[in-house]
Amino acid sequence: MALTHTPDMHKSLIARIPFQTGRELAEWFRHLESGPAFLRREERANWLADEHGICDRYAAAIVHEYEIQRRLRLSGA
Repeated sequence: MALTHTPDMHKSLIARIPFQTGRELAEWFRHLESGPAFLRREERANWLADEHGICDRYAAAIVHEYEIQRRLRLSGA
């Protein structure tokens, strides 16, 4: 299931993740890095939601934010 968010909705979801999931983004990012090597964003989000029992929207937002921050790290920004 592909879930796309507007930039404002993404920011709102990201801000609520620690409260809604009980975990900070850094912890979710570590789960993604140590999890299976999926190629598609949707696969990673589905795995995260299924494995950790979180809402699809939050899983998709976590994966999207992870990819944004990873691109920034790799580009040296």
